[in-house]
Amino acid sequence: MAQHFLLSREAKTLSLVAVCRMSDAEAEKRFRAMRWTETNGEPICPECGCVEAYEMRRPSGLLRFECKACKKGYTLTSGTLFASHKLPLRMYLAAIAVFCNEVKGKSALAFSRDMGISYKAAFVMCHKLREAMAEDMRGRVVGGENKEVEIVMPKNYKEERVDRRLRLNQSGKRQCVVIVRERGGNSVPGVFKSEGAALSWTKSRIAKETTVHADESNAWNDLHARFEMKRINHEYAYSHDGACTNQAESFFSRLRRGEQGHHHHIAGQSLLRYAQEASWREDNRRVSNGEQVYRVAHLALSRGPSVDFSGYWQRHKSQ
Repeated sequence: MAQHFLLSREAKTLSLVAVCRMSDAEAEKRFRAMRWTETNGEPICPECGCVEAYEMRRPSGLLRFECKACKKGYTLTSGTLFASHKLPLRMYLAAIAVFCNEVKGKSALAFSRDMGISYKAAFVMCHKLREAMAEDMRGRVVGGENKEVEIVMPKNYKEERVDRRLRLNQSGKRQCVVIVRERGGNSVPGVFKSEGAALSWTKSRIAKETTVHADESNAWNDLHARFEMKRINHEYAYSHDGACTNQAESFFSRLRRGEQGHHHHIAGQSLLRYAQEASWREDNRRVSNGEQVYRVAHLALSRGPSVDFSGYWQRHKSQ
């Protein structure tokens, strides 16, 4: 029997001990290389794009730069998800390592204990890392000629079904997660109020000339006019006549286990972030933990401040 990837040497290329033993200078060097990849770590002004800058340090030891062109000051994290950070840089690298090492997700409570920070700070940091993961999926289109894509939404089992036509069963909070996953490739999750609302989004995320595998849901009937379709009725079989959605179903397995075993409750407004996290973990399940850490750190340093938590501490979002 083949060894599971997570047990192999290739899966473990970065240990938390190694990150914690880094000096501040080593952590700075890593962050510089991850943020400014095109200049091999040489600073680029976020205001004017100038590549010439003076290096200065504050009495606290914080590294700062001053642009030679526009004279604006900036740091390694200015204008990124980690802007205005309070912890040392190696702590952020350690936080990403702790977050990525979990296979099905990391609860904010456990994260706060591991990092020695408050629950509130841990909750915000976890969501910022989910935002970084979501950056990998921005504008992603899967499939193409001679490629196959699976599309699934959670099952509504008859014994668990409630009559949503009754007012007492209408909370207005119901949402469904839809996953579009390319076989041997990446996936894209979405969250919608109803199955029908996902149809136009689904069409925009699947390339032309793709063979689409779907379940028996009536929500996918309109896709027949645009794609070659293979349907599977799960009441009778998991796979039949070449039709199968098992790879897409594995995403929901990871998402459900993360909810049941780690998070226990996911608020509706955060559902998309958790779905994007599960999708990213599923797509990178055969990537070493060292590569995952550096990928998430690079994504966090390559995008702007948080969409969800800018101005969080001041009880408002920055404009």
